[in-house]
Amino acid sequence: MINPSSAMKFMNSKNKFSENHPKFVAFLRNVFGSGVPEGTIIEVTVTKPGEKPVTSNIKVKQSDLDMLQSLRELT
Repeated sequence: MINPSSAMKFMNSKNKFSENHPKFVAFLRNVFGSGVPEGTIIEVTVTKPGEKPVTSNIKVKQSDLDMLQSLRELT
């Protein structure tokens, strides 16, 4: 069972993130809005100030899609 207070905090944080990063949120909606099939490769690069970029990727599995669906149901 989800704590309603925790769910509300999460929603507030999600809204703040959307306000702070509207282009990134639009990008995510565009890419993931039509669904992401199993086998899709998602790659992320993080560049910290003064450091070299670090990149990693995942190949989406059905269990990943199931977890994301569970998160969508929370919101």
